Amino acid sequence: MQNSMSYRVVIPARYASTRLPGKPLVEIGGLPMVVRVMQRALESGAAAVVVATDDKRVVDAVVAARGDVEMTRPEHPSGSDRVMEVAERRGWRDEDIVVNVQGDEPLIPPAVIDQVARLLASAPDAGAATLSEPIETVADVFDPNIVKVVASQSGRAIYFSRAPMPWHRDAFVDGPPTALAGDWKRHIGIYAYRVGTLRRFVSLPQSRIEQIEALEQLRLLDNDIGIVVANAVAPVPGGVDTEADAARVRAMLA
Repeated sequence: MQNSMSYRVVIPARYASTRLPGKPLVEIGGLPMVVRVMQRALESGAAAVVVATDDKRVVDAVVAARGDVEMTRPEHPSGSDRVMEVAERRGWRDEDIVVNVQGDEPLIPPAVIDQVARLLASAPDAGAATLSEPIETVADVFDPNIVKVVASQSGRAIYFSRAPMPWHRDAFVDGPPTALAGDWKRHIGIYAYRVGTLRRFVSLPQSRIEQIEALEQLRLLDNDIGIVVANAVAPVPGGVDTEADAARVRAMLA
């Protein structure tokens, strides 16, 4: 990473989870998951890595691992709001870059954290940056839990959706095909923001398309805030939302 480009990481880690109770503290390779994520982020070029939580048990786990942590308000509707509270508390400037690294990504490569920050720094007219990777199976294209992204030729996000997108009119006419042609991208849920853009984002009301898709990044597009997208420089394993996911990640570490 270029030394002239500085950024910070905030890892939102809400304790409650309907599918995996106490998710930040789920054991992954002998450590709480949030600590695993923090360790990955500390291997990046970030100037600071802060965990943002709403529960003292998570605070205690991060402190025990000698990490930096903020106890944030419990009523935040999203991780983005929690990241913004940290930015305000720390007095970060509007032009500063902050990367939101999800607290359930214990295998996230540090290189992609650097990449998304650098991507935003290289696009002064964009409000945010995120990453994608090719979708390789038909099942993933048609899986609503895997978010798809379509970007322009210049690398600007056009739309995000849980639906198969783009819809191949001819290939999909009889339902899911047996093979793909390579035109589909999975959205990776990592974001870089300028603090000023993040402040505006969390102050905006939810948009209608955001509510329909249950994808908060659509609020940015619906308010003409550009998002720059690039393919990740390293594979990004899926996050941990269920006990089955946790078992998969433990096996990968082993």
